Amino acid sequence: MAADPFHLAWFTPFKTPAWKSPWAADTPLTWLNGEYYMDMARSLERAGFDFMMFEDSTLVSDTYGGSTENDLKHGLHSPKGDPVPLLPMLAQVTQHMGFIATMSTSFYPPFLVARVMATMDHLTRGRVGWNVVTSSEDLAGQNYGLDHLLPHDERYEMADEFITVVKELWDSWEPGAIVADRETGYLADHTKVHPIHHDGKYFKVRGPLNLPAGPQGHPVICQAGGSPKGRDFASRHANVLLSAPKGVDQMREYRDDIRARAVGHGRDADDVKVMFIVQPVLGETQADAEEIARRRNELTQDQIETILGIMSITTEVDFKQFDLDAPLPDDVTTNGHQSGLEQFRKRTKGKTIREALMGQQTEAVELVGTPASVAAQMDEVMEAVGGDGFLIRGEPVRTHSRRYIDEIASGLAPELRRRGLIRSDYPESTFKANLAAF
Repeated sequence: MAADPFHLAWFTPFKTPAWKSPWAADTPLTWLNGEYYMDMARSLERAGFDFMMFEDSTLVSDTYGGSTENDLKHGLHSPKGDPVPLLPMLAQVTQHMGFIATMSTSFYPPFLVARVMATMDHLTRGRVGWNVVTSSEDLAGQNYGLDHLLPHDERYEMADEFITVVKELWDSWEPGAIVADRETGYLADHTKVHPIHHDGKYFKVRGPLNLPAGPQGHPVICQAGGSPKGRDFASRHANVLLSAPKGVDQMREYRDDIRARAVGHGRDADDVKVMFIVQPVLGETQADAEEIARRRNELTQDQIETILGIMSITTEVDFKQFDLDAPLPDDVTTNGHQSGLEQFRKRTKGKTIREALMGQQTEAVELVGTPASVAAQMDEVMEAVGGDGFLIRGEPVRTHSRRYIDEIASGLAPELRRRGLIRSDYPESTFKANLAAF
């Protein structure tokens, strides 16, 4: 039985794409001009994608081995561009799909986020979203005058107040406040623009915002909540969640939990779309795809340095210190990404770190095959999980290339559309409305 239609999106940083790939061409040296991502947006809209979501971080990490060498050698978290200014560029070369950028509640003032996102919503005619992160790296905090980030759970408490302030600022202009009445001489009606006078535990903001909210009112809110505190925050505020629980059973459990929490917060469960991160491996035949997957998953020294380097950055634990041929020590803790460390701890149970890395699965489910067979697999997974869609992520060091994008846009997406599984048009005028359509 076919699943209901689901949403399809792409998860990416604004960073060097697939520079080790033989298909990279000149992108390792030119990607910062935005052309690669503009081409990508055109292809994905043609394919029927709902949105592109840009993660972000603002550090050059020396957590792995006490040096920035590994981060810069492999281009893990740097160089990376700010995705926010990219949004209107992408909107100019597309007509319908949405674009989400990341801004951290630990570093940005609420007024700045509210103003930037309202401006972007106007510039894109209602096609932007904000990925809300609390950040997990003290190194990033030290770029903003902080010696250490707040404890994990308190960061979410601060984020809850932060997003409340941002929404109040978006609402500080009533609809119709701009009257542009030449006869009375009023551009804006001052009786419809209101200070918010927020005075809380973490923020004090007078308001009002100095421009009205954009076409969406509140832009789409995106979040990734893995820990219990993160799940509760996401279910309270987000329109879209990105997640990678491993396997259909965990995917279903995660989605059911988020939906139940959303109802507990007085929301309609269908207003929260849970998107699962995948990295489809496509070939002209099943054997081709399996060989590509085998090569991609080879545990080379580059792969070890890349995987452990990324884990070191997100958890703020130096994984270079550990013996790869021994289990992960039991006393390892983090104030960073707690769910990421916990997932790795589960994978290393009864195994050495090297053995766990050999079986590491970064996506929610493995999808390997021809475009037709992978589309069928995605259909089956969504039917089992219940919804709401997939976030495709090209492996950033080797496969995030124009070639891989076209494999998805010209190979997989048409097969999904033929089965009625993804959208064939964008009937609504805004990103949020199209997202809520099914």
